[in-house]
Amino acid sequence: MAPQLESYYKAIDGLTDTFIDRLAEAVAIPSISAEEARRPDVVKMGHWLKSQLETLGASMEARELGKRPGKEHLTLPPAIIGRYPAKKDESKRTILVYGHYDVQPAEKSDGWNTEPFKLSVDSKGRMYGRGSTDDKGPVLGWVNAIQAHQKAGIEFPVNLLMCFEGMEEYGSEGLDDFIIAECKPGKFFEDADAVCISDNYWLGTEKPCLTYGLRGCSYYSIEISGPGQDLHSGVYGGTAQEPMTDLVRVMGGLVDTNGTILIPGIKDLVAPVTDDEQALYKNIAFEMSNLYESIGSETGIFPDKERTLMGRWRYPSLSIHGVEGAFSAPGAKTVIPAKVIGKFSIRTVPNMEPDDVDKLVYAHVEKAFAGLKSKNTLKVSLQHSGKWWVASPKHWNFTAAAKAVEKVWGVKPDLTREGGSIPVTLTFEQATGKNVLLLPMGSSTDAAHSINEKLDKKNYIEGIKLLGSYLHYVAEEPMSVA
Repeated sequence: MAPQLESYYKAIDGLTDTFIDRLAEAVAIPSISAEEARRPDVVKMGHWLKSQLETLGASMEARELGKRPGKEHLTLPPAIIGRYPAKKDESKRTILVYGHYDVQPAEKSDGWNTEPFKLSVDSKGRMYGRGSTDDKGPVLGWVNAIQAHQKAGIEFPVNLLMCFEGMEEYGSEGLDDFIIAECKPGKFFEDADAVCISDNYWLGTEKPCLTYGLRGCSYYSIEISGPGQDLHSGVYGGTAQEPMTDLVRVMGGLVDTNGTILIPGIKDLVAPVTDDEQALYKNIAFEMSNLYESIGSETGIFPDKERTLMGRWRYPSLSIHGVEGAFSAPGAKTVIPAKVIGKFSIRTVPNMEPDDVDKLVYAHVEKAFAGLKSKNTLKVSLQHSGKWWVASPKHWNFTAAAKAVEKVWGVKPDLTREGGSIPVTLTFEQATGKNVLLLPMGSSTDAAHSINEKLDKKNYIEGIKLLGSYLHYVAEEPMSVA
């Protein structure tokens, strides 16, 4: 029997202004994890979130994660963990939810139309503010769901475990070890039956989705150096071998114009596409115009939906990100840089093991540089990596979420993957041994990480209904493991 949720939905509608005010309070705290000067604000945000939940009767803790590796003068923001209800009900399932309370940097001068740390709601219900969709809105969705249950007088359907971090936008430093430790017998997360993360987005703007896969990311640096200091091109051009020239030639051999990775052996690591998997792409709600609108031009590589989506989710890609040490400011400067560092990443997919990818990258770059017969020196290194993740969309955690989506939005959700990486997803799966679901609140136009980040009011309010509905459906879904 489907859960009776009408009074819960009515409570949310009645609390709409309260929930928007709560989001405005959260957005006003500039919890930028990448900026040292903002570390007190990140910590403030964590404790604010903790107090919001404690006010609703949750049992909460702020767990210290120690000093930041490599910058020991900085303390990592705490992991905010908790349980609701405060005392576990042994007759109910236990669902572990994750989110993050830190945000990307933002300045009005970056091109924002509004103040980034002041929530601004326009006439179309678009709520602009840094962190509105990534990830403060979804995190507060769980807080708001608790409050709406209390107002409606409905018993909370599960034991809710919470884990909210403050370093997601800067590599989740310190979190993996904490999660692994707390999933062991006798520890805080040991009794989780499934995991739910709301930190991603719909594929488009009209149809909700459930996400069952993420690409991994291996990020590399190519450092080429020669002269002892920067040189004047008028004096030394034509007499010294230039690191920038070598770097451009090496990086130009990594990928072609149509995105084909030119590193031998990479393609051989990729798992073949099955017929069942191929069939999933046909009915996904996506038009090529969605891509063109998102990228601001019609410069897509493929002309059709299926190949475009598989290029984003199912196959690896290589992107060149920039060059450190080269002149990049406006104007003209006739300098020969003494050392340059090129940066690129490979988005990985099943079955690409990170160590295997590293070996192929190093071998290719070293061979390409050796072929130049340059007197300069090369260093190629891995900056960081996160592995790909794929779950079964037939698991009861997903089938319950699909029923909740249909209840709230009136449509069956698309089953999607994401081209980006959320490394903590794999950490939770491996540490708990349980299924992990990605249940998004925001849409593809929310501009997370960009200027004018927003969350539509409708997605926020209906998203709160969805999160609560998911908990009710997952509480009673037959627990057959797929």
